Amino acid sequence: MDDMAFLSAHELAHQVHRRTRSAEEVVAGALARIAALDGEVNAFCALRPDEALAEARALDARLGRGEDPGPLAGVPFGVKDEQDVAGLATTFGSVPMRDFVPERDSTLVARLRAAGAVPLGKTNMPEFGSTAFTKNRLFGLTRNPWNLERTPGGSSGGSSAAVAAGMVPLATGGDGGGSIRIPAAYTGLVGLKATFGCVPRGPLFFRDFVDTVCRGPLTRTVRDAALFLDAVAGYDPLDPDSVPHPGRSFVADLDVPPQKLRIGYHPTLGYARVAPDVRRSVEAAVAALGAALGADVRTLDEPLVDAGLAWAMLNCFEQHAKLAPKIEAHRDEWGRGYLKGVEYGGRLTAADFGTHQRTRLQLVEQLAGLFADVDVLLTPAVPTTAFAAAGPMPDEIDGQRLASPLHAVAFSYPFNLSGHPAISVPIGLGDDGLPIGLQIVTERHTEHRLLRLARVCEQAVPFSERPAAPRAGT
Repeated sequence: MDDMAFLSAHELAHQVHRRTRSAEEVVAGALARIAALDGEVNAFCALRPDEALAEARALDARLGRGEDPGPLAGVPFGVKDEQDVAGLATTFGSVPMRDFVPERDSTLVARLRAAGAVPLGKTNMPEFGSTAFTKNRLFGLTRNPWNLERTPGGSSGGSSAAVAAGMVPLATGGDGGGSIRIPAAYTGLVGLKATFGCVPRGPLFFRDFVDTVCRGPLTRTVRDAALFLDAVAGYDPLDPDSVPHPGRSFVADLDVPPQKLRIGYHPTLGYARVAPDVRRSVEAAVAALGAALGADVRTLDEPLVDAGLAWAMLNCFEQHAKLAPKIEAHRDEWGRGYLKGVEYGGRLTAADFGTHQRTRLQLVEQLAGLFADVDVLLTPAVPTTAFAAAGPMPDEIDGQRLASPLHAVAFSYPFNLSGHPAISVPIGLGDDGLPIGLQIVTERHTEHRLLRLARVCEQAVPFSERPAAPRAGT
């Protein structure tokens, strides 16, 4: 697999289609690399090697009969352990869920399979996606292949670690407050959170009502993220929030740069602190992107309301509503920190909920005004490079204390509350040799524009370095 380890999903699919490699060879190589490296990284928490190889052989047989198995033919992928793969437990990284084994795939996984991709197994995550680092009582700690002493982020940390280490070219994620974009930034990947409703989430474990969580991909290229969206976007009767496919391919016009855009760069959103090396890299990338588009970039200073507390409280409230029937029966099995947050959510009142929703509406209205003036918003993806593998998140940046614990990930959660699409694109390395990401945000339901912008950024600020083997911490 080493000669395939860092090939993109679209390159591998092209080779399988042309039959210069077999799907079985690609899947077997990915499984071999997982076996060789995952003892140090702990990206995967469950594998299905026999089934994956059998599916790859069946796909090769279809190609031999002249059939087209789809645009992701033979591409191995990982599935975040909150999404269903038939026959594998969906644990959400939580001990009380360890015996929940679904009988069918999630819509997302089924659509990737229909496009020819082959699921290898489940990737690790923190308990119910609750932290920006990946650790739980079931499967332990996941590490960043760029530096094993650092986190690959959370909550899609197993997925980001798997793709960054060259185990798979594609893995699914979920983003309720940055859980795709944060790990993407920490591991040098492309991480897409589409408009809420674009990527179906069915079948739902619980009929959620806070509507912040989106599914999406972690990949090494923008083209692979567009291929993912082509395969999975569209209405799903199991997800009442899902919206129809826009009717045209996300890949088809990917290499056509958007024209005459009004670009805004907000270095802090009005409340964040940013590490100097991150700010330098982001500002260089912003300038390069503006030059590549032939557009002036306007630096914004109008502060947005910091809705971090509202985001946290609304999600705690919903987590309690979702898990209330199980809390007492499994009291000794929950992670202590996670249980504390869930129980706090149970003490919130309808009045509290209303207060936080009003803060959320204030943010939505501010962003409506912002996107009336600009077509594109650029920010750092996260304020620092990856922190320690087992946490905690940074509580100071450049010697200054953070005003809120959530300011360690200050740039992601606003767009979960607002529903805007956002993508993190790798743009360089920090002073510690770890990846830095640029976040690009556009108006709702403009994923075509967002992906085309990300593609321009990828070309203007090339990022090709990869950790050929997991690197020991220094």
